[in-house]
Amino acid sequence: MNAPAVARPALRTLPALATVLLLALPTGRWTLGGGQVAVADLASAVLVGVCAALMARGPRPRPRRAAAVLAAPAVAFAAATMASGDPAASLTGFLRFLQVFVLVPLAVLLMLRDRRDFRLVALAVVALAAAQGAVGVVQYATGTGASYLGQNVRAVGTFGPFNVMGMATVVSYGLIAALGLGLAPPRSAPRWWRPVLLGCAALFALPLAFSFSRGAWLATAAAVLAVLLPVAFRLAPRTLLALLAGGALLVGGAAFGSGMVGDRLGSIGEVTGTPDQSVVDRYAMWDVALAMWRAEPWTGTGPKGFAAHRDSHASLGLSAGSDTGGAGQEFRRQELTSPHNMYLLVLSEQGLIGATALIGSWAALLAGCLVRLRRSRSPDVGLVATGLLVWQAVNFLYADIGGPHTVLTAVVFGLAAWWAFAPGARRESP
Repeated sequence: MNAPAVARPALRTLPALATVLLLALPTGRWTLGGGQVAVADLASAVLVGVCAALMARGPRPRPRRAAAVLAAPAVAFAAATMASGDPAASLTGFLRFLQVFVLVPLAVLLMLRDRRDFRLVALAVVALAAAQGAVGVVQYATGTGASYLGQNVRAVGTFGPFNVMGMATVVSYGLIAALGLGLAPPRSAPRWWRPVLLGCAALFALPLAFSFSRGAWLATAAAVLAVLLPVAFRLAPRTLLALLAGGALLVGGAAFGSGMVGDRLGSIGEVTGTPDQSVVDRYAMWDVALAMWRAEPWTGTGPKGFAAHRDSHASLGLSAGSDTGGAGQEFRRQELTSPHNMYLLVLSEQGLIGATALIGSWAALLAGCLVRLRRSRSPDVGLVATGLLVWQAVNFLYADIGGPHTVLTAVVFGLAAWWAFAPGARRESP
C-alpha cells in the first residue's frame, strides 16, 4: 500500500478514527460538561455533523434498506419517551439510544466508501485495544488495577474502576478485528500483515483474561468461532494450529499462573450452584426488569426509567450496590442502576414495541452480514463485521450500554451495517 492510497481514506474517515482513538485518553481527565461527556462522544457528534453536511452538499450513496433498519428503532424510542411518566427525565436516555443505535451507525455507514476505509477504522480499533490492553497488563502485574477480591489486580485500562467493562470490551473488539483481518488478508497486504495481526489477536487474550469479565470471555469465544468457521477450510493446517495453540497457551498460562483467573474461569459453570453476590444481584436485577415489563408491557417505563422504578420492584435478595475502587480511585459503593442485560433493559424501559424494533434491527443486521459473508470471495472485512456483531449479541446477555466505551459500540454497529448493506462492500478487495 503506497502513501497516497493510505492518506485518502485516512482523511475521509478522520472523524470516525478520532471517535475510536480518543478512547485511549484517561477517563475523568478528558471530559466535558462537568465530567458527563467524554471527548470521544464529542467526536461522535462531529462525525454525525460532518456526515450530515456531506449529505447536504451533494449526492452520496443512500442504502435505503440500511437506513430503514437503523432508523426504525428511533420511532420506538420516541414513543417510549413520550409514554413515560416523566418525558423530561427520559429525554437523556432517548438521546443516548439515538446516538448509539441510530445516528452514529448511520454516519459510519455513509462515511465509509470502500474496504480500505473499513480496514482503517478496524485497525484503529486494534491500535486502541493494544494501548488499553498494555495498560491493563501493567495494572495486573504491578497491583495498580481495580479492586478484585481485596487486591488491586483487575485490568481496567484507562477507564477506571467505575467502568470495569470498558477495557474488556475494547480488547475484545480489537481481538476480533485483528483475527478477521489477519485470517483473510487483502491481495495488496504486505508480508507482515498476517503474522502481526494474528500475533496481536493472540496477545490480546492476556489483558482479556486479566479483566476477570466472564461475560466478555464467553462473548469472545462465540465471536472467535464465528470468525474461524467460514475460513477454517481455507487456512493451512499449520496456521490454524499455531493460532489455536498460541491463544490456548496464553489463556492457559494466565489461568495457571494466576489462581484468580483460574477460579474465575471455573466459576462460569457454577453460577447456578453456589453463585457469588454479583451473580445473585444480577439475577435479582433481571427479575426487576421483568416485573417492570409486566407492569408496562407495551412502552415500558421509558428510557432511564429502570433506576427510578427499581426499588418498587426489587426483592430482598438485591444488595445496595457493588464495591469499587483501586486504579488510582478511592473506595466507593456503586449503585446498581441497570439489569446488566441489554435485552431486558430495553424490554423494561421501552416495552414490546421498543424491544421488537431494536432487537429486530440487530437481527436484520446479523442476517445481512451472514448472507454477504457467504457470497463473498474476499471475506476479510466481513469476518470482522460479523464477528463484532456476534460478540455484541452474546455480550448483551450479560451487559448493557453505559460508560465512555459505549460510543465504540455505536461504531461497531456502523461497521456491521456497512458490510451488510453498503454497495461498496460488494466489491472485492484490491
